[in-house]
Amino acid sequence: MAIKLEAKRNTRLRKKLRTGEFQELGFDVAWVFNPEVSEEQIDAIVDQFINDVIEPNKLGFSGEGHKAWEGLVCTQQLGKCTDEHREAVQTFFAKQPVSDLQVSELFDLWWG
Repeated sequence: MAIKLEAKRNTRLRKKLRTGEFQELGFDVAWVFNPEVSEEQIDAIVDQFINDVIEPNKLGFSGEGHKAWEGLVCTQQLGKCTDEHREAVQTFFAKQPVSDLQVSELFDLWWG
């Protein structure tokens, strides 16, 4: 009985500290639209990014910008982004009129 209580307490502690199976991984992304890209194109590309990469992979994106963008990619629910998610973002932007694309390594969203 004491072992079960200890295991339950350890699980609660890991959840509270967001470690172990409760750890959340994400990554930063930044890019600059080429000078010739119009406002309408920027809107369309960002919408396409959300529709083609973020939503299908059940990711979340929090970012901002105009010609230069930066943001954070994470999962929509408790979880861990993967290198495949990073690659999907890189592949998408490799086909877009952008420069200075930067996709960070995965990092712990709570403990950096």
